[in-house]
Amino acid sequence: MANLDEIIEFLEKELNTSEIPDYGAAHNGLQLQNQGEVTKIAAAVDASLPVIEKAIAAGVDLLIVHHGLFWQGVQSMTGPFYQKIKLAMDHGLAIYSSHIPLDVHPEWGNAVLLAEGLGFKETTPFFPWKGISLGRQVTSELTLGELREKLSCLLGGEVFSQGDGGAKAGRIGIITGGAGSEIGAIANQGIRTFITGEGPHWTSPLAEELGVNLLYGGHYATETFGVRRVAEEIVIKFSVSSVFLDHPTGL
Repeated sequence: MANLDEIIEFLEKELNTSEIPDYGAAHNGLQLQNQGEVTKIAAAVDASLPVIEKAIAAGVDLLIVHHGLFWQGVQSMTGPFYQKIKLAMDHGLAIYSSHIPLDVHPEWGNAVLLAEGLGFKETTPFFPWKGISLGRQVTSELTLGELREKLSCLLGGEVFSQGDGGAKAGRIGIITGGAGSEIGAIANQGIRTFITGEGPHWTSPLAEELGVNLLYGGHYATETFGVRRVAEEIVIKFSVSSVFLDHPTGL
């Protein structure tokens, strides 16, 4: 059994939560406490009602997510929102969320772990945003087609690909999640191939015009890495058990 406050203190320090900027709705950190004891943790991408139901069924005391409870902003505590808060409180389920602090972490982050999963062990930060770098970059001799196959295998699903599959991927930029709308800025930084989760329709013709290859692996699929790694670190330090709650959105 572990102490919730000690786990949260560990996460806040390691993820540098107080120093990393984010969107207002992220509310990084402990979003819902319990009575203070943790024996089993779960990692998941979203703090949705089905995920919370799965966590309770699995006997989890602490749920670690990437997208927390408040993405829709201030709302009435009715309907599904009320249901998941009540369920969590009734069953002593604490919920902790880490969004951009987890995206950009140099060891536990979604971007660096996705890159490592593709075989890129030596990457450097790129894409400045509010004083930090959101992604990782690397130059590769792989063709776009080879890179697409590796990404598809890593993520376990189809990958949207745009560009000449036989051409060299060149300088690759990686930002997990929904960074497709940044394609113009990505091109300005000299990126030849951009890997992210998703983007609006207009990003496809713009990328073609700008000469940037696109690989969209899915918002959900590109952001499972960080929460899994955080759970592993908690297990090692606090000797609790863990489970990954897979609840893909298909997006």
